[in-house]
Amino acid sequence: MSLSSEILVEAQGRNRRNPEATKASILAAARMEFAAKGLDGARVDQIAKRAKANKQLVYYYFGSKDSLYKAALDATYAEIRARERELDLSALPPRDAMVKLIDFSLNYLNQHREFIRMLADENAHGARHVRSSDMALETNSPLLELIAETLERGEVEGTFRAGVDPLELYVSIAGMTFFYFANGLTMSAIFGRDLTRDEAVSSYRDHIVSLTLNGLRP
Repeated sequence: MSLSSEILVEAQGRNRRNPEATKASILAAARMEFAAKGLDGARVDQIAKRAKANKQLVYYYFGSKDSLYKAALDATYAEIRARERELDLSALPPRDAMVKLIDFSLNYLNQHREFIRMLADENAHGARHVRSSDMALETNSPLLELIAETLERGEVEGTFRAGVDPLELYVSIAGMTFFYFANGLTMSAIFGRDLTRDEAVSSYRDHIVSLTLNGLRP
């Protein structure tokens, strides 16, 4: 069961007369529906059905399907950023901290394919919802600060080279992990090699860890 499904089940079990519980249930259902069908394909009545809520409550709490989609994106970004902040990279030696960040990114995307689908859909819509999202901007800053601090510590102890841009490094790690799962099925078909197997994912993990650490060496 995905995390969104777990959240939905938990929310449905709460008191239906609790407005916050109802909103949480609708939001969890929306994340599942938008991940499965995208903004254009998702239907409010199906979201209400998933949440076991009145359809009118969806509009009452969120205003429109578009606003609900933005709220679902905000919640998705907030969730992954909260998990990233829990990594506590500052407590680890720089190289170990970088490996932990890569492992987190790879494992999170492997376990949360709905995050991949929602980001792909938002990119298809020109990122117009994220552009206006204070949540997405605010939740990204702490991660970049963590990476910058890790790079600085590595530079001081001679583990990492100077001049590495924290954002560019983050984009590189995100790109290597995101692309693998977003396009794994097509690449498996094209190259005749099952990249979805646990052994393949583990091998790829070792590859990108080696690639990243070698690229950071002085």
